[in-house]
Amino acid sequence: MSRPPETLRFQAVDEPRPGDKWQALFQRFWPSYRHWFLKEGDADRPSYAASARALREHMPQLVPTYERVVDLAGGGDLAARFLTLYCPPPYLTACSQAIWVRDEPVLLRNYDYGPNLCDGVILRSRWNRPAVAMTDCLWGVLDGINDAGVAVALAFGGRQAIGDGFGITIVLRYVLEMARNTPEAIEILQRVPIHMAYNVAIVDTKGSFATVHVGPGRPVVVNQVAASANHQQRIEWPRYEQRSESQKRLEFLEERLADPAETLESLTRRFFEPPLFRTTYDRAWGTLYTAVYHPRE
Repeated sequence: MSRPPETLRFQAVDEPRPGDKWQALFQRFWPSYRHWFLKEGDADRPSYAASARALREHMPQLVPTYERVVDLAGGGDLAARFLTLYCPPPYLTACSQAIWVRDEPVLLRNYDYGPNLCDGVILRSRWNRPAVAMTDCLWGVLDGINDAGVAVALAFGGRQAIGDGFGITIVLRYVLEMARNTPEAIEILQRVPIHMAYNVAIVDTKGSFATVHVGPGRPVVVNQVAASANHQQRIEWPRYEQRSESQKRLEFLEERLADPAETLESLTRRFFEPPLFRTTYDRAWGTLYTAVYHPRE
């Protein structure tokens, strides 16, 4: 966006309902998001009618907040279509995720992306229910936690397929707005269509956890596994794997989680070191932040 590619300043925003602060964020980021949204041409993006209809059908509880942010964005057709995040352009990340449940439930993750492509906004809100989340696309969620203690995070799933559905970040927003536990989060992921493949890590206050493989053209797969990177059941995009080293990072996490000598403190430190911490910022795949969520706190 407007800052140098080697610089990312994070901002914490506390606004219970979208208002002046959210509007200022929209004005700051909209030129870049507008460019991204139209990069394949306006005709490749759904109409307002189709986008709004899909949001009302699949995530109706978000509609009042959606209408509020559209008003704050000026009520224009293009912004209204973008904010539904229905059938957006593709976007890829390269993230590492682990769920710790030995003594307390904890979700740890590294978010790997380009510094100039990240909002860098931590938003505390109270829309349908209180939540704190790292935002994407202004009101979507990369990772976060709600007042019920449901913590979620996403990682790209390593498939090139694109289908009709929502960008994953607005679906994770819906999860935080609605889910009271891991089973309810899973139910949302099973019924809301998502336009690309992602791995969603979930844990709640009781230590119920899952890694859910979502994406177009296949049934949703719910896995009782605690580690995830950037592929699903197998490597399906070899070129992407060569660049992201997904298998290497996944095996490293699995080994650490299986080691009885590993502690939460030592596991957290691993996220600041190779192979989990990545410095390939020139390819937009460097680690931008580490998030550690404690549902019981």
